[in-house]
Amino acid sequence: MGHLGGLLILVVLVSWHHIRGAAGHSLRTCHEQLEFRCSDGSCIPRLTFCDGHTDCEDGSDEQHCDECGDGRDQDSCQNCFFSCGLSDVCLPRHKLCDGWTDCKDGRDETRELCGPRQSLPMASPTCAASEFQCEDGECIHQAWRCDRSPDCSDGSDEDNCDQDECQVNNGGCSHHCVDQEMGFLCYCPDNMRLLGDSQCEEIDMCLERDLCDQLCVHMNGSFTCDCHEGYSMNPTTRECKAKGNAAQLVFTSSKGMRRMSITGTEYRELAPHLQGPGPVATLASNSTLYWAWQARGFIYRVSMYGKPQDAKLVLKVKGSVSGLAVDWIHQLLYWTSVESGSVNVGLLDGLTQRQLITGLVKPSAVAVDPLRGLLFWAQCGRFPKIERAGLDGRDIVAVVTSSIHRPVALSLDMPRQLLYWVDQGMRSISRVNLEGRERKIVVESNGYLDRPFGLAVFEGFVYWSEGVTRSICRANKHNGSQLQVLLKDVTSPGGVVIVQPVLQPKGPSVCGRPVRMCRHKCVVDLLPESPEFSCISPETGQNKSKEMPAISHTVPASTLSDPTFTGVLSLTIFLSLLLVGMVVWWWKQEFRLSKSLTGQSFSFKESQEQFIIEGPPTGPNSCLVKETLLKMDLDGE
Repeated sequence: MGHLGGLLILVVLVSWHHIRGAAGHSLRTCHEQLEFRCSDGSCIPRLTFCDGHTDCEDGSDEQHCDECGDGRDQDSCQNCFFSCGLSDVCLPRHKLCDGWTDCKDGRDETRELCGPRQSLPMASPTCAASEFQCEDGECIHQAWRCDRSPDCSDGSDEDNCDQDECQVNNGGCSHHCVDQEMGFLCYCPDNMRLLGDSQCEEIDMCLERDLCDQLCVHMNGSFTCDCHEGYSMNPTTRECKAKGNAAQLVFTSSKGMRRMSITGTEYRELAPHLQGPGPVATLASNSTLYWAWQARGFIYRVSMYGKPQDAKLVLKVKGSVSGLAVDWIHQLLYWTSVESGSVNVGLLDGLTQRQLITGLVKPSAVAVDPLRGLLFWAQCGRFPKIERAGLDGRDIVAVVTSSIHRPVALSLDMPRQLLYWVDQGMRSISRVNLEGRERKIVVESNGYLDRPFGLAVFEGFVYWSEGVTRSICRANKHNGSQLQVLLKDVTSPGGVVIVQPVLQPKGPSVCGRPVRMCRHKCVVDLLPESPEFSCISPETGQNKSKEMPAISHTVPASTLSDPTFTGVLSLTIFLSLLLVGMVVWWWKQEFRLSKSLTGQSFSFKESQEQFIIEGPPTGPNSCLVKETLLKMDLDGE
């Protein structure tokens, strides 16, 4: 019987060795269009090929990156990155997954290659009340119907135009509809104004007149202005000025990171070795800056008053970083990634990171208001827009969807609860309230908005960087007046941020869902499958909000969820348990045989979970046989 047990163990060990070898050395077939095969045979997503940092263990994904992906010579490929087929074009990287179909068969925009996307307006199964649904399902503005210019691809918006459009869904008007000989008109009551073509909104006279920097009370036709805590009002100009240390403006460029006073009177180098016009964000409480090296996907941390060489690499992320924002309440860093089409979140210490919102098309900027638990981001794809969600990435709401072309930077005016953005396509700076209403163009093209990049709002001004004139500028945040060029001859200016503690006020943590305010501190755990926000008591360090539900958001599964890996892992566990059972069974048989031959007295106590050699309960010889065998098995690996 002993030899039989040994034979069975040998069979198991041989099988185990074969399976491990197969799992470790077999090469699966890479998907030609979706994946790139490394020189060692492993497969990586094609979008990570030649992205500026190594994904293959042997580095083969970053070699020969000037060659054509489909074997054509360099003169004809024109920065070829993705082949549509031998009889079709070859695309550069930026045309892949950009929302436009460039290949004849549409392979450059497939779900398998680009991942899940949010539904596009033209793909909506139903149209909004303010829209007209074409016969082919497309949605267009209701005001475009019967204007003697076909807007539907099938021309159905110009059919049956002799009817009264106001009889159908009130013409899509939120309030009053008047039929015209050609088309119709929407109009609003006296205390409201028309937003777009069909929707009426109440007029906020404080924002309409824009007389106050911060707090405003409108009563009986007069306005009373005041300032938030941390600011004082100038008795002459009635402007709100921040108390404490003078604010500093930090900007990035191809010559390194620099800082200057907000009036441009002082200027000095900050980190000349951090070169590149990438986005920048700040944690004002300790004068720390976060800067993204766009081309490499690196995010660095540097102190405003430390040594430049003390800059520390905090995060290495997939793809380039187009926007950065710091949540100073929950100690989180948010950033947007163009290649992965996502908004991402990580701890400020860089220990953990994850995708939060996916399926975006060319996300370009991000901003966060942790006091209200709101996250904002912009997209520059085929349907540019600005959206918002909770800090957990849920409850997505559109903020700006029309008259927007290429939003490249966002900034929050916290005291007035307004969101500002700079639009490269429209050469303007605009603002809107956090609900998407009270929209206004603040600064229009003035010779210094041809290629804006960074944006910041502080006190009564908006600040931005401009690439054509190579300058750092500011103007009145209400109407664009008082234009000042603070600095000229900046080589490739990039991100802009204002550093002053009043811009990041202390406040209660927005924690959990439904939203709750923690009395002390909200701790964020990004490791579980879904992010967890919980209130912590400093006295005990325990969760004082046991009833708080966990915040969840669907993100791509980790490598542990790969079906092949899971199958191998399951088989490994099964064989390990089988091996342990065989060894223990053989050991029992050998001891039983030995007992009958030599008369030695050993007593075994059998359990369903483990075998224990009887002896003194706390003696040095007492041990768990099963645990020991498992340890031996693991050591053998």
